[in-house]
Amino acid sequence: MEIGVIGFSTQSFDVRKAKRLLDEALAYYYGREDVVISSGLTNLGVPAIAYELASKNGLKTKGVACAKAHKYEKYYCDTTLIVGAEWGDESLVFLDGLDILIRVGGGKQSFSELAAAKKMGIQCIEINL
Repeated sequence: MEIGVIGFSTQSFDVRKAKRLLDEALAYYYGREDVVISSGLTNLGVPAIAYELASKNGLKTKGVACAKAHKYEKYYCDTTLIVGAEWGDESLVFLDGLDILIRVGGGKQSFSELAAAKKMGIQCIEINL
């Protein structure tokens, strides 16, 4: 099972609240060897929170991003995919194969990926901050 997590990366947001709510959303899956948490590879914002929770609770990690992610600190993921040169080029590859998508806050790209996920029939969970 693959769970995608999208949301704020560099914008200001309530980190403690985001961590608490995402922890609650993921708690059912902790300790399962068949679960992968997929996000945007950077060690910033919501992706960093998702990866931290995954690693702390025995879940695998996957990072999917465009080449611009190399300009930022990256989280060490079990699997890494670099797709395209510009932000958003990776979106369809990121969404492909997801069973669930969790949005925690987010900007333009998060809402674009959320809309695409809904069209693809992916179960979506929306967490507003």
